[in-house]
Amino acid sequence: MAAGSGRWWWLAVVMLVVSVSEPAFSDPQTNQIGNLGCGPYHVSDVPDYNRELNLSFADLRNQLSIANKRFATSTRPAVYAMVQCRKYLSTADCVACFDAAVLVTRNCPIDTTSAIVIFDGCFLRHHESYFYDQITDTITGGTSRVCGNRTASKQDIFNATAQELLNELLLATPRINGFYAAAKEPPGGGGATTYAVAQCAETVSKSSCQDCLTLAYNNIKGCLPNSADGRAVDAGCFLRYSDTPFFADNQTTDIAPFLVRGSSGKKKPILLASVVATIGIILVLGALFLLYRQSRKANAWRRGNILGAMNYIYKDLKAATNEFSEENILGKGGFGDVYKGTLQSGYVVAVKKLTTISSRAKANFETEISLITNANHPNLIRLLGYSGNGKVLILVYEYMANSSLDRYIYGEKRGMLNWKQRVDIILGTAKGLAYLHEQLDVCIIHRDIKSSNILLDDEFQPKIADFGLARLLPENKSHLTTKFAGTLGYTAPEYAIHGHLSEKVDIYSFGIVVLEIISGRRSSDLQVEPVTEYLLEQAWKLYESDEHLGLVDNNLDPNEYEAEEVKRMLEIALVCTQSPSNIRPSMSELVVMLSSTDSTIIQKPQNRPTTISDLNKRIPTITNTSPLSTATISFSRFSGR
Repeated sequence: MAAGSGRWWWLAVVMLVVSVSEPAFSDPQTNQIGNLGCGPYHVSDVPDYNRELNLSFADLRNQLSIANKRFATSTRPAVYAMVQCRKYLSTADCVACFDAAVLVTRNCPIDTTSAIVIFDGCFLRHHESYFYDQITDTITGGTSRVCGNRTASKQDIFNATAQELLNELLLATPRINGFYAAAKEPPGGGGATTYAVAQCAETVSKSSCQDCLTLAYNNIKGCLPNSADGRAVDAGCFLRYSDTPFFADNQTTDIAPFLVRGSSGKKKPILLASVVATIGIILVLGALFLLYRQSRKANAWRRGNILGAMNYIYKDLKAATNEFSEENILGKGGFGDVYKGTLQSGYVVAVKKLTTISSRAKANFETEISLITNANHPNLIRLLGYSGNGKVLILVYEYMANSSLDRYIYGEKRGMLNWKQRVDIILGTAKGLAYLHEQLDVCIIHRDIKSSNILLDDEFQPKIADFGLARLLPENKSHLTTKFAGTLGYTAPEYAIHGHLSEKVDIYSFGIVVLEIISGRRSSDLQVEPVTEYLLEQAWKLYESDEHLGLVDNNLDPNEYEAEEVKRMLEIALVCTQSPSNIRPSMSELVVMLSSTDSTIIQKPQNRPTTISDLNKRIPTITNTSPLSTATISFSRFSGR
């Protein structure tokens, strides 16, 4: 299989003619910037690693060509991969640039675990460990600068215009959704028009984008006195200027709304950007120094603790959370309360104080934490560390300032999410679950997927919380559990009633969450008018009568969504809730359905779903007599109209 995958990729790119020598500063977009970076580490099982790498490349190419993306990541066992195209490229040019980048990475030794190549039109990077939030890579040696070998007409005037435009991009780009801007500045005093582009990897934070572009800006200034074009790049960002157009006039970005303005109403970016640049350099250098110190400390604690997770001192976490005060509580969950904590360094974290775990789990605490730490994906909350002194067990996670999804669907922030943001949240959550189910050495079933366990980052991208805290799926992929872990209203019937556990339990819950996101309604709330029904009942009846638009949250602007897209989302949600469980699609199949606009690949729901509720007012109650504890659960297969 590995050899076949390798041959397929060579055939896919063998017809491309790629120049990887000194940049010619002209089309095509595959002028290489800097040297190919090949990592220093090597794998022992070369065929297996290359099979996973080829599958990652195939996934990235599929996202670029079929999903029409300009930025994509792919995560597989021991392989993290990322590609980014400049947004002025067409889909065909983006895919061609990616193919060329794949070909260049083949120049690395066959057993190398990481590589990075940067072109004018795109960049490609893969690594054996998570890097999506990084702005630099040690194998590249830091920011690279390439200056052209010709001057502009009236170079001194052009320099002033170019510097002003780059200043504006430095300020605006981190504030723009997607971290990309293309702009041009008309000539002044008879000089040439300036064209410039700034771009950051979409998975870095706003502040990291600012830091990366600050370093790039200070580097690219070295080109300005004598060159009409220049590039400065790092692993997390790209900055380019030229006196000749390299994107169409209709592809410019309106950056004016993202620039700081003075009282006169005129833009004042240059002075501010200079200050920002200076401060940025100081902050970045300071951060690099701190990272260096922390890495030295990390080498010490990793030898005696869990690889990849910091072992925090309990009293430090107690101080960080103001002694676990009520004022610091972010939320209460089935496994314990979560507190906002501010460490001595000033870094804000989320501290989960575990309360309801078994004695067996305490005995295997470090093993469980190791599994959670190894799960690295952009749509999973990152575990930073732990504290376990035998009495109190604590997990330390990255902090999400935007809190949980439920607050934006039917909570105090209801109505703030537009349709596109909701669709992105659905897709991101699906990707995170697909990773847990299918891309780790051991399948992790979440068991409690619900809106309150989906957190939102600064860009409103979803991150799944509390994964790995329930029992892990054994090798037979399905078993009868003796411990119920879940929330009624989201829980699959076969699990709530009979205790049958498989990854299809999460898929049912995911379908319910999709319905909540579309409707802005809580799954367990009982609607009384015009008819008495739960959300799942309402969704099925609207689907049967082809009135799917009746499910959409009335807080949404009807101009934001198309009827066919709503229908597609509703069908996907209902397919997830089908019984028996084996007719539900896998999470990877759902990711494909959500990423494609081809309606022919969407599975159609056939059976009326079974709804589970802890409200016993309308539905006959069945008292549980299986080994699920003493819970009383009611269920109903409702009839259609």
